[in-house]
Amino acid sequence: MPLVTPLPSDHDLETQELAKFFNETLGFCPNSVLTMQRRPAISKAFINLNKAVMANEGRVTSALKRMIAWVSSNATGCRYCQAHAIRAAERYGAEQEQLDNIWEYKTHPAFSDAERAALDFSLAASQVPNMVDAAIKEELYKHWDEGEIVEMLGVISLFGYLNRWNDSMGTSIEEGAVDSGEQYLGKHGWNKGKHI
Repeated sequence: MPLVTPLPSDHDLETQELAKFFNETLGFCPNSVLTMQRRPAISKAFINLNKAVMANEGRVTSALKRMIAWVSSNATGCRYCQAHAIRAAERYGAEQEQLDNIWEYKTHPAFSDAERAALDFSLAASQVPNMVDAAIKEELYKHWDEGEIVEMLGVISLFGYLNRWNDSMGTSIEEGAVDSGEQYLGKHGWNKGKHI
């Protein structure tokens, strides 16, 4: 049972219009947004930030951004966001082999050195205390420019917010996200947890 009950999708018409973005990303409007709209300024600001962070400005692909989100969510333990991130990675064209082996990104040949650097950055930046150090920076700069690093940290930071929001709320997870979570993450113990 969530801490706060989501409102119907038509509760706030501006939020409803902005939330169409998620129909492409996930195939549905997330319950987290439906809860945020109890204070529409929060739901609208969140959706606009999400759209800005996920826009493609350089070589950081939509699929890689979602895998960065997954690594961050995995590090913090938010099962809701893990399932959403892997679903969005799938919908944005992540390679099947990457989806099937996301847990092994550090060693699996489906991931390039550039992708590993980005995903290691996500893992280090999501730790408490933060683990971004000179070695992470050096590896990032081998493959990415400063604008691309800003894009990556935008994703990590956005999911830091979402991980705390959804785990604290116990946000109910949607069926499509459950399906993706079970398909790609279930073999490693993923389940809905408190996100019933």
